[in-house]
Amino acid sequence: MVLQTHISLSHLLLIASLLSAAVSAATTISPGSSLSAANPTITWSSPNDTFSLGFIPSDPPTSPPSYIAATSYSGGVPVWSAGAGKAVDSGGTLQFLPSGTLRLVNGSGATLWDSNTTSRGVSSAEIDDLGNLVLRNGTVTVWSSFDNPTDSIVPGQNFTVSKVLRSGLYSFKLVKNGNLTLLWNDSTVYWNQGLNSSVNTNLSSPTLGLRSIGILSISDPQLSTDAIVAYSSDYAEAGDILRFLKLGSDGNLRIYSSSRGSGTVTERWAAVTDQCEVYGYCGDMGVCSYNDTDPVCGCMSLNFELVDPKDSRKGCKRKMEIKDCPQSVIMLDLEHTRFLSYPPETDSPIFFFSAGILTCRLNCLGSSACDALTSLSDGTGLCYTKTPGFLSGYHSPAMSSSSYIKVCGPVIPNPSSSLGTAGNKKNWKLRRWIVVVVVFATVFGLMAFEGGLWWWFCRNSRSFGGLSAQYALLEYASGAPVQFSYTELQRSMKGFKEKLGAGGFGAVYKGILANRTVVAVKQLEGIEQGEKQFRMEVATISSTHHLNLVRLIGFCSEGRHRLLVYEFMKNGSLDSFLFATEEQSGKLLNWESRFHVALGTARGITYLHEECRDCIVHCDIKPENILLDENYNAKVSDFGLAKLVNPKDHRYRTLTSVRGTRGYLAPEWLANLPITSKSDVYSYGMVLLEIVSGRRNFEVSEATNRKKFSLWAFEEFEKGNIKGIVDRRLVDQDVDMDQVKRAIQVTFWCIQEQPSHRPMMGKVVQMLEGITDIENPPDPRAVIEGSAGGTSMTVSSNVNPLSTAAESAPAPSSFSSFQSSGVSPLTSGRNTEKATASLIQSDPN
Repeated sequence: MVLQTHISLSHLLLIASLLSAAVSAATTISPGSSLSAANPTITWSSPNDTFSLGFIPSDPPTSPPSYIAATSYSGGVPVWSAGAGKAVDSGGTLQFLPSGTLRLVNGSGATLWDSNTTSRGVSSAEIDDLGNLVLRNGTVTVWSSFDNPTDSIVPGQNFTVSKVLRSGLYSFKLVKNGNLTLLWNDSTVYWNQGLNSSVNTNLSSPTLGLRSIGILSISDPQLSTDAIVAYSSDYAEAGDILRFLKLGSDGNLRIYSSSRGSGTVTERWAAVTDQCEVYGYCGDMGVCSYNDTDPVCGCMSLNFELVDPKDSRKGCKRKMEIKDCPQSVIMLDLEHTRFLSYPPETDSPIFFFSAGILTCRLNCLGSSACDALTSLSDGTGLCYTKTPGFLSGYHSPAMSSSSYIKVCGPVIPNPSSSLGTAGNKKNWKLRRWIVVVVVFATVFGLMAFEGGLWWWFCRNSRSFGGLSAQYALLEYASGAPVQFSYTELQRSMKGFKEKLGAGGFGAVYKGILANRTVVAVKQLEGIEQGEKQFRMEVATISSTHHLNLVRLIGFCSEGRHRLLVYEFMKNGSLDSFLFATEEQSGKLLNWESRFHVALGTARGITYLHEECRDCIVHCDIKPENILLDENYNAKVSDFGLAKLVNPKDHRYRTLTSVRGTRGYLAPEWLANLPITSKSDVYSYGMVLLEIVSGRRNFEVSEATNRKKFSLWAFEEFEKGNIKGIVDRRLVDQDVDMDQVKRAIQVTFWCIQEQPSHRPMMGKVVQMLEGITDIENPPDPRAVIEGSAGGTSMTVSSNVNPLSTAAESAPAPSSFSSFQSSGVSPLTSGRNTEKATASLIQSDPN
């Protein structure tokens, strides 16, 4: 029996040794090994199979098929490629030669790329679990893919001054002073992100790195803490996720994330917020503009044609060169267009003329050294000329600049339609089009004449005005926003006579429509959006319907006049009831009404965060923005208005400034951290405390021992003195103390410093309703004491520029078990966050 046991142990040790050798063989690549494009399923993998090196199909696909040799993350997401993405045919191979060099060979036998490590004693290769392909001489690293990046950087990879990312004509570099630069053709710097004023030091050897949680930062021996470049929008989200930085073929630098095994990537941050600002995006003489969602490329007029009809990004060319013009050379007028100019071109004053546009045009037209020009049209009187060479155009209806370029006359505007073939067929089609146009013009003219008569005779008639309003109400009932004329709204407000209030977005007036419907009209100020973008945002707001949200009825957009028409709230805003003086005792809300308001407000915010198609972060939850109808139902107002004041479409993703209201601003606004729906949760918690107490959360008085009321309230809560927190004016009324306790507990959970420790608004509703049990919250003292003072506050914050702001402070000890396990501090439910599409500027009042 003992002998048998020894034999079994010997066998086990032998088997273990063989398994160990097998694992070693699977992760170590020996000279003489090779990979074939004809068999892409065979790869070289990292020990934990997170990364693998092998052939993957080219993107976009080609015919016949071509392949690139790439290191890919689990699921097939490439992060490095041999030869910077040079493609091979199906006969291509990646060879690890006995000489110690790694070589990419096409099916014809031509060498496309070589690691140049011959005769350097390379004895093995491997891919580690960070995705680094390493060639070694024993234990010494001779060559690595991390030191020879192509277009991407992954966590654990250090990007220094000597390295460069490339994608086509675009490159990305780190300058010794810490600046990040994007270049076109290694010469034109079209994006240059420098250290901000908080980094006041000379760097010696800066290194750019991407942390696995989604923070892009610069480290240097001269810095006490890393300088933060950017946060990915899924910063610190849990899960097996790879976040990586990549320079795209479109010239933009982005952070992407990919869940393990998914094979898909999601954009999380972009360096250039306006893609059309990327130099050369549409090629030489191409013009970049936007359709509803994406940048598109085209030519300036039909005097030009695409270089490649299958790829509009390759630019345009003149159908007839200037030197070959049979007629005179003229200037093509391009409204709302500018030709991009970046250093070193704009470093020289020779390109600028402080003169009238006519002088600029004549100077350019008469000079062979000038090919085009742009008039800034910004009040400076400046225009700049472009020498013959590369032209990169940008067109936008919101752009004031106008540009001009030489063409052979006559000018053929863009677009234009073909009228058909020659001869009788052409003449017939021409006549047919003329007949169609005449018929439609006649019908349209009669309708316009009839409508004009109706308007002229009936515009001041109340009966007809009411009928018009009924049509408007039908449109309103259908869910679409009603468009009002400025004159009509002026008449309804009696010339802006009855002012209901004013805020950061503008003043609010009472109005009465023609059908006697009472409305509240907000006159917006500081609108920066164009007509199309404004209407799109209005459509989004008006399509957001909920019992606890103020309904947008319609709008007016005429020139500089931008107004929004809301349903009228008879009882005004919540603050007039909570903080009413003794003389206004008639406006006191009993506890039942207050709890009803708190619950309704929470439901409204929950809808914005969790039930809309896109998460809407309000950014300014406060009693002044909670309105009460005739039945004292709470309705949240001003949601979505931040997008109108600070445009934030597909080209604008960076927070430039943050404005908020004292006492309601979440700590992440002040700490340069990403803003999510949890920021609204914090603000709601402060409002809920005020609903319970009837006092401002930042109030200081002798009754609170000269402490902020919110701090004092938590101390009283810990002592069990819940009644001491409740509004003194309710002392003689019937108050449900169970509801009060739940509300106070919810308050202190909502105002926790760490956003991840705050509950989602859906969970808040469940807690208030008593569906979910609530544990006693920890002390939020640190965050409340860190709040800024003053009646209102303006906080400069920018997530995009580099910042030495530290990451969020460690979780309090009482949270450690919840944080490590990923479980919410509440007794049930998950602790997930809806990420916002982007950061939003909030209303200061």
